[in-house]
Amino acid sequence: MNNFVYCNPTRIFFGRGETDRVGKECKNFGQRVLLVYGGGSIKQSGLYERVIHRLSEENLEIFELSGIQPNPRLDKVREGVNICRKHGVDIILAVGGGSVIDSAKIIAAGACYSEDPWDFFTGKTEIGKKLPLGTILTLAATGSEMNRNAVITNEVTKEKVAVRNPVLFPNFSILDPENTFTTPREHTVNGIVDMFAHVLEQYFHPTPETPLQDRLAEGIMKTIIEYAPQVLAHPHDYHARATIMWCGTLALNHLIEAGVEGDWATHRMELELSGMYDIPHGAGLAILFPQWMEYVFDVIPHKFAQFAERVWDIPSQGKDLNTLGHEGILRTKEWFREIGAPTSLTEVGIGEEHFQLLAERATRKGPLGTVKKLYPQDIVTIYRRSL
Repeated sequence: MNNFVYCNPTRIFFGRGETDRVGKECKNFGQRVLLVYGGGSIKQSGLYERVIHRLSEENLEIFELSGIQPNPRLDKVREGVNICRKHGVDIILAVGGGSVIDSAKIIAAGACYSEDPWDFFTGKTEIGKKLPLGTILTLAATGSEMNRNAVITNEVTKEKVAVRNPVLFPNFSILDPENTFTTPREHTVNGIVDMFAHVLEQYFHPTPETPLQDRLAEGIMKTIIEYAPQVLAHPHDYHARATIMWCGTLALNHLIEAGVEGDWATHRMELELSGMYDIPHGAGLAILFPQWMEYVFDVIPHKFAQFAERVWDIPSQGKDLNTLGHEGILRTKEWFREIGAPTSLTEVGIGEEHFQLLAERATRKGPLGTVKKLYPQDIVTIYRRSL
């Protein structure tokens, strides 16, 4: 196990009815609120009216930024920053999934920076501070409600880039499972894949002697596998939704990565795909992850065998590490297919015309991964195997 420092300052309010505390929590940080959200789903579900009512009860001044899309765009971030500067916003409230929360994070940071927020992603400057940020989660997926990460797409250059900074932790997040009841099936599937992939990135690593981290990761993965069919079959099942929601948060609140050196090559490869082609992030991960597993298998075959036995309950008796490990990879791909995720690039309309460009972009700061260093040609090979 490696040395580590762990601190997560986000305050979580979890459970039925916790949405109603949003006005009082926001008021702790000031009078002017920028409400950030996506399309019409929170209005159709009644959540928008509920939030507005609770904010108005506290006599808060409300400004709005709607229209945040999946693979969130830089232009909406810039629009939000301008609203904050013009009206002296005190706190940002993100109501939505990871795209909305990520946008709100960069808006909060950009409002405290005199130049273009894209500078945070190009390396021109580091994030120094942000406005206070609260979230109401409506899609269990990214873990952005309790982590220091944000991903934004530059729609002009078609680059999708991540940034990590401890300043970006939300001040508070409200996790009310009832707010996910109306999440469309496709979004639920993509969210499940995303959270599962987050755990995989932190589970397959070269760090020796991490038995507790392994067991924590395996517990989250087994729980996702158990409850995913229940959520998909019964979308209004409170306890199933609550379990999946908390899995998504724990999958990427930096707890299970403490003391390990995660890989993250698959996420980086996928960001290039969804930045270029605007496909759902979870769909891209379902396609790429089994191929990455096969490509790096020879480096840590024992870990893949452990994964097969502990996570998928595949019997090990009479099997060598290679056989057992490959069975686990195959079962992962089958499971993605079973829950409704795509498993090939062809299914989402992607060909190989931009593979070299995407591979070079992915490695512009150096090779990817910790399990096995991936250079442009390695990435092109993985993309081609994913067709």
